[in-house]
Formats: sequence, C-alpha cells, structure tokens
Amino acid sequence: MRRIVHLDMDAFYASVEQRDDPRLRGRPVAVGGLPQARGVVAAASYEARAFGVRSAMPMARAIKLCPQLAIVRPDFERYRAASRQVMDLLRSCTALVEPLSLDEAYLDVTENFWGEPLASVVASRLKLGIREETGLTASAGVAPNKFLAKVASGWRKPDGLTVIAPERVERFLQALPVEALWGVGPVTARKLHEAGIERLVQVREVEREKLQRVVGSMADWLMQLARGEDPRPVCPDRPSKSASSESTYAVDLTDLEAIRAEIERMARENAQWLASRRLLARAVAIKVRYVGFETVTRSHTLSLATSNADVLASWALSLLERTEAGRRPVRLLGARVHGLLRQQA
Repeated sequence: MRRIVHLDMDAFYASVEQRDDPRLRGRPVAVGGLPQARGVVAAASYEARAFGVRSAMPMARAIKLCPQLAIVRPDFERYRAASRQVMDLLRSCTALVEPLSLDEAYLDVTENFWGEPLASVVASRLKLGIREETGLTASAGVAPNKFLAKVASGWRKPDGLTVIAPERVERFLQALPVEALWGVGPVTARKLHEAGIERLVQVREVEREKLQRVVGSMADWLMQLARGEDPRPVCPDRPSKSASSESTYAVDLTDLEAIRAEIERMARENAQWLASRRLLARAVAIKVRYVGFETVTRSHTLSLATSNADVLASWALSLLERTEAGRRPVRLLGARVHGLLRQQA
C-alpha cells in the first residue's frame, strides 16, 4: 500500500510577504491589485480570511470587509525563490515529487531516501525543515492515496498534520460532506443536495443512473472516491511539453475584471516558469469552465516563440474575449503555454 503525503504551504504569497516585512506580521494582508485599479485578491493571510477576504475577490470588496487590510503588490520572483527551496527539500526525501503549483505537491514516500518507514515522521520532518529553511509553515496530509492525502492536508490548517492510517479511512470518510469530493464545487454540491445527497458516503448508496443524471460523466469517478479509492500515482517532473496554471473557485466568478485579472496572473506565472527554465513557447491557450461543467478552450499559435510575460498575458486576455466569461458564471480558469523550445544561449 502506498504512503502518500500532500504538502500545502499556508497562505503562501501572503506568508512570504509577512515573513519579509515585519510590519505585516499579525496584520490582515491581501496580495493583489489596488482597489482603485479594479484589482483582485491573489492571496489573503489568515488574519484577513477571518474577515471573509478570499482569493479572486475584488479588492474593493475586500477593503469593505476589512478596512484595515494591508494591500501588497505580488512579487512572483520571491515566491518562486521560496518555492524552489521547498521543492528542493521535498526532493531530498524522495524522487517521487509531483508539484501542483508553487505552494503544493504530492510525495510518494513508500520508499524514501531517508529510510523512514513512517510517512507521518517523514511529513513532520518536512514541515520542520521547511520552517527552518524558509521561515514559512506548511500543512500536510498523510494517507494511502492522493485524494485522501489532499483532504487531510486541509483538515487542520494552518501548520497542521493529519494522518489517515488505512484502518481509519472509513471513519474519516464518514465525517466528510459531499463537497470534499474532488471536482464538486458549489453548483454541483447544490445539485447533489437537491437530490438528497449531502454526505460523501451517501454517494455510494445512489443508483449509478441517478447519480449520472446529477453529475454526468463524473459519476463513476465520484463513486470511486466515495469508497476512498484513488489509483492515481504520484508523477514526478518529466521533460515538459507544456506548462499550465489552473484554479477552481469556491465561489463562481461573475465579475469580468476579476476573471481578466486571474487569467493575466496565470499567464504571467507561466511566463516566469518559462524564463526560469530558459524555455520559449510557440502557443498560448486558456481554459474556462462554466457552471454545469461545460468547458471551453481557446488557443493561439504565436508568430515568434517567446517567454515575454506581456506578450503571453496579452494573448491570453485576447483569447478570453472569445468566451462567455463575464456573461456566464465561471467556476474554473486556466492558462497554458505549449510547443516549448529551448532558448538558445
């Protein structure tokens, strides 16, 4: 049986800002754009979250919720530097590290370089190492598979560690709402509730045909997760053919400026990823998922391969205009670069 760790940095961007500026420590902090420029919250400290401030929220609304909010413009170079420190530490433990973003990753520690048989001990050592190396905290979940490990990592944030031993899986599943299932956002959760399905374990009891009518093609996957089963392996970095940033939102996005800000942020993150690896992209693409899981993609092949953030962001925003974002609620956004080339020395 696998021993999987999901490690998630706590309020990553905001925590880096609080670490580097003592004046921000203990204060509500939002990383993002200015309210007068229709900026959007990219990340919020836990102090800010206590007032209801959340990522992807218009900054003007965040200020209304928390008038004393400290607004900091994002500095992705510093965030990437901290992320590299974290990922290097994870890879000192196992080669099976699958980064999901700058601030989270899966690890398969069934066998590890430390020769440590207990995944809980591995996770504790990683958390301690991250704190000592970066001055930041992380939460970790330990479980027999990816799905359970990810749920566990969010169980006791911030700075938490939750272990789901094989013999505790069923008891853990019994305690979860249906929203804990991967892919179930607010709209799908409402549909499930209307069908009388509120707890995760109730998904097992529903006839497949009925569940299919509610969630469509996701039915088999959700039934599998509801049994605590997830066969996906941890996939370490491989030679890249593309790079992408993607976010699913707890609250559907309806404000076009907020949507544009998110797409631009993702495109610029992709540009920085390219630059850090001396790669160029020949094409840019975006993904928009509306409520009801209808998903559209738009792409453009560039006349000249580039890693220029302004160029990639501009094209991503142009592609967004070819969607119904802003006219229809959006639950997921993504930006991707592909057709990668090695930059000549």
